[in-house]
Amino acid sequence: MARSPLTCRELVELVTDYVEATLPAADRERFEVHLAECTACRNHVEQMRQTILIAGRIAEESIAPEVQRELLQLFRGWRRVSQSQRA
Repeated sequence: MARSPLTCRELVELVTDYVEATLPAADRERFEVHLAECTACRNHVEQMRQTILIAGRIAEESIAPEVQRELLQLFRGWRRVSQSQRA
């Protein structure tokens, strides 16, 4: 049975798995079909790749402890909101 096309919102939720090459083949195919048709999502994936590349160059010890705490709080809050929207 063929699955429905991927939406932009679904793509955003799967982008990390795609970039890390951990998406199952069927989801990867839907993801890539959507990318072929959606400039905005192609841009989003490229931005994620660039962010990962740049962030990987930052040494953890160079980030002030208060900034680390703030970033972790923001991320945890984002995850809670994201998970509650799926429910």
